[in-house]
Amino acid sequence: MTTDQIREMIAGDKYNFLRENIHLNGRIIFLTLGGSYSYGTNVETSDVDVRGCALNSRSDLLGLTNFEQVVNTETDTTVYSFNKLISLLLSCNPNTIEMLGCKPEHYFLITDIGREMVDNRKMFLSRRAVHSFGGYANQQLRRLENAIARDKLSQGRKEEHILKSMQSAVKSFEGRYTSFKNGSMILYTADSDRDDLDKEIFADIHIDKYPVREFNSVMNDLTNIIGTYEKLNHRNHKKDDNHLNKHAMHLIRLYLMCLDILEKEDIITYREEDHDLLMGIRAGEYQKEDGTYLPEFFEMVNDLEKRLAYAKENTSLPSNPNMKKVEEFVMSVNRRAIDE
Repeated sequence: MTTDQIREMIAGDKYNFLRENIHLNGRIIFLTLGGSYSYGTNVETSDVDVRGCALNSRSDLLGLTNFEQVVNTETDTTVYSFNKLISLLLSCNPNTIEMLGCKPEHYFLITDIGREMVDNRKMFLSRRAVHSFGGYANQQLRRLENAIARDKLSQGRKEEHILKSMQSAVKSFEGRYTSFKNGSMILYTADSDRDDLDKEIFADIHIDKYPVREFNSVMNDLTNIIGTYEKLNHRNHKKDDNHLNKHAMHLIRLYLMCLDILEKEDIITYREEDHDLLMGIRAGEYQKEDGTYLPEFFEMVNDLEKRLAYAKENTSLPSNPNMKKVEEFVMSVNRRAIDE
């Protein structure tokens, strides 16, 4: 589908919610592409994802109403409120920071405020990108490794593989859950009493006066890892290999976009220079007949990880975004939103 065809589609009846929703009508400051079309990695079967931002209303800012985002699943559209988007941009969230680096012709609607936001996108950039993009990349890598492990390893070895993923998650708890005490949870595998398992993951936990809500989040994080792995147990068809190759492509894309942020200090969403490489990965050029991946693919990942580590230490980006400049921009925009 061409850009003109997408523009015509957005103007059609299926997208009338953009013009009729109380939070969006007359308040959208930009509307652009997300997903494969925004990266230039779309294929014939790719869905068209639309992303955007809308100003908060006077009552959102001064009264009792609240608006964070509008999601229309039928059209794969998400429009964030201005304030919600700002909070995500400050953490260099990959799914939202990319909205500010799209090709000019991919902005189907953009107001003066929207243009101001896109033109000043660098104020949101910081070394936080290493953790945000790296986290997403690790999820993609884990999916690949889990699928390969599921096909090739014994049940006990597979359980060890899940354990490593869970241990990696535990290392991040101290930064994500303020009350989590390092070393209060030890994960390990041992012989299982269950008929369907040879080995099983166990946990020794000792936590005093720990907030129950945070503990629930910790356990959800760990069980979600098992859930993600077990979903891959049904991977038996070529369709699923296509999904894995798509994950492999996005793994490399995430590294490359993060390197642009650290090295070029800019957001480059459309991957024109990397197009052939990314589409080759998506087409399965790095996957072997047995479903595993060629050593060259993991060498590429390793090289990108080393380059990312170097870029993290040598970038001139600050550890945190330019909060003063962002705050001035947010106040200026919200003043104008209130005056409308």
